Amino acid sequence: MNKNDKDATYPTTDLVILAGGQARRMNGINKLLHQFDDEIQLLKIYQQLKSRVNQVWINSHRDHTIYQRLIPSIQYFQDDEAGFHGPLMGMKSAWSHVSADYVLFVPCDVTYIPNKVISRLHRAMQKNAACEVAVVEINNKALFPFCLLRRSSLSKISEHLRLNQRSLKLCFQEMHMQMARFKNRALFFHSINSFEELQQHRQLSYL
Repeated sequence: MNKNDKDATYPTTDLVILAGGQARRMNGINKLLHQFDDEIQLLKIYQQLKSRVNQVWINSHRDHTIYQRLIPSIQYFQDDEAGFHGPLMGMKSAWSHVSADYVLFVPCDVTYIPNKVISRLHRAMQKNAACEVAVVEINNKALFPFCLLRRSSLSKISEHLRLNQRSLKLCFQEMHMQMARFKNRALFFHSINSFEELQQHRQLSYL
């Protein structure tokens, strides 16, 4: 069991950072190695969550040498299938590599990671014995790629991909999805998807 903030325990959980996208609206940059705030995204996510998880992984098709130079203990894997099939493929691929039965998935372009996010997600999942996924909801917006999955979710994910159905929301709705709800009145962007959003995010951060 992992201890989180001295007041919660939960099953052994790995962290997978989803960084397998194309970032087409940002000229193909690797957002995980980009700096949105005062720190490179990879280091920001790692520092906030490393003490709460068993192992940290990156789902990415490039820059593996740079990741390990920044964090020697980091592990990584590529999607099971070549091409860009979205976060659902990254989630499916994870189960061939992680040893834990629970994985926290975090998108590489996330701007805010709530405190106690892992323990809160586990608590939400425990509300329904059939639940296979708990999703982070911030300011009433569900962030489907920011979620906790259990290993039994693999069969439903695989079936959706086999049918070329890549929507996280549709897939998760079949898993007795639960929500872990958070508030952050200072948050304007949950993730960064364009250089315009990045510029606005930086400007608003200084207000």
